[in-house]
Amino acid sequence: MSNHIIYVVSDSVGETAELVVKAAASQFNGSSDHTNIRRIPYVEDKGTINEVISLAKADKGILCFTLVVPELREYLITEAEKENVVYYDIIGPLIDKMESSYGLAAKYEPGRVRQLDEDYFKKVEAIEFAVKYDDGRDPRGILKADIVLIGVSRTSKTPLSQYLAHKRIKVANVPIVPEVDPPEELYKVDPSKCIGLKISPDKLNNIRRERLKSLGLNDKAIYANMNRIKDELEYFEKIVTRIGCEVVDVSYKAVEETANIIAGMMKKNP
Repeated sequence: MSNHIIYVVSDSVGETAELVVKAAASQFNGSSDHTNIRRIPYVEDKGTINEVISLAKADKGILCFTLVVPELREYLITEAEKENVVYYDIIGPLIDKMESSYGLAAKYEPGRVRQLDEDYFKKVEAIEFAVKYDDGRDPRGILKADIVLIGVSRTSKTPLSQYLAHKRIKVANVPIVPEVDPPEELYKVDPSKCIGLKISPDKLNNIRRERLKSLGLNDKAIYANMNRIKDELEYFEKIVTRIGCEVVDVSYKAVEETANIIAGMMKKNP
């Protein structure tokens, strides 16, 4: 097949079409290395299609394409047939089958796969960010984050960070402890990016006692002491007041509910 040329035409990058062509070509002589594949990406007009058809005709090549815009797809097929150029529609027939089988209309938007891939990688990046900057581990993340969650221990900072990360939001979270001064970055970041997580003393007491029990520890420890909890919450109030950020009461809210509230706040403060 070394003397044969295959033109890969796409209204996006053309990676999908090229992979299919290489897979098919590999069935001849056991390798696709000798197949001359010429990728023509981002085809958006009939003029480019005419040029490619002329090249394919001159080279006695094959046209393989992934054009999702119906007008361009139909035009290429019509013109290729006129010029007796061999063509193969890689994605069109499958879209047609899906439409008839599912009773749904396709979007016919070029580059949808790449958009989905980018969306996936943004999610992975956000998840990795949440892990790296969890629990005040590295204060530098505060200035890089889309959202900074602030709260005392057991206010769901980590679960919230991970949940929001799946929505492609980069979250850093900072624990508030009376004996430890908050990182200076917390006072440099835009207050609209900070969210304080408030909780009632009774609710926090119950959560911490259950946590101690699950670890096989005495639930009377200072960690679950009511006076200690009140001191922590009082200190928390001073910090969020100084920052001037919004506060969400998480006392009786599920993580999903709190996350949706925070996401809503982000939309109001882009």
